Amino acid sequence: MKFSVLSLVLALFFSLNSTAQNEHIVEISTDMGSMRFKLYNDTPKHRDAFLELARDGYYENTLFYRVIENFMIQGGSKTTRNAPPGKKLGIGDPDHQVDDEILPNHIHKRGALCAPRQPDEKNPAKQSDISQFYIVQGEIYTEGLLDTLELVNNQPIKREATALIYTEEIKEELARLREEKKVDEFRKIANKVKSDIDMSMRTNDDYLEFTDIQREAYTTVGGYPNLDGDYTVFGECISGFDVIDKIAALPTDKNDRPLTDLKISVKVIQ
Repeated sequence: MKFSVLSLVLALFFSLNSTAQNEHIVEISTDMGSMRFKLYNDTPKHRDAFLELARDGYYENTLFYRVIENFMIQGGSKTTRNAPPGKKLGIGDPDHQVDDEILPNHIHKRGALCAPRQPDEKNPAKQSDISQFYIVQGEIYTEGLLDTLELVNNQPIKREATALIYTEEIKEELARLREEKKVDEFRKIANKVKSDIDMSMRTNDDYLEFTDIQREAYTTVGGYPNLDGDYTVFGECISGFDVIDKIAALPTDKNDRPLTDLKISVKVIQ
């Protein structure tokens, strides 16, 4: 999903204003160590829902049940509590759905605290399931790899736009102008075709163009850019990055569940 310049400016504006509010810190603890997270004030629905469930003990003794190295660690589902070994886990809780708060300034960088959700075909509004959460580990990307991701994503969009705009009639007209050596008229039509294709691509919801914020994060601390624009990021790790790495490296079964149960405790610090 492409984030517009206007949406980015507005998100940054509200983010800067939110720093004046009280900052909320939570601690997620396991037998492998503790991680602390700052919750974003400009995702208030997710912040408040997560704080309420944490204070109520909703996440206590649930498991990190889905662990994929260089991607993320996921836990919190109540169905994981006291689950027998080998059982496939992760059923959501429809009683804890939250409207999406997807913002361009909150991305899937390393340590991002995020809300999972049902797929688009079941959940086109992208509502989050705050009864669970996932934490991004990801990896560091080069500028060239980000360029390649854009190119691969945008090629089908370009082909579709070209097929619609660069019609047989236009091709024939350009061929005629080239044969008649009418250079100015040829360039005028050709440039318009190119401009129209570019505009069609950039207004497509699936068009991908990484922002400066994304490029800075993914080429330094790392993360997982493929999820940007599709899931709500509502916090970020401020300590315990080593714990994320240790959990992500755990041996898992065919369902990505750690072979040894890793219980979760969530405490609101402030």
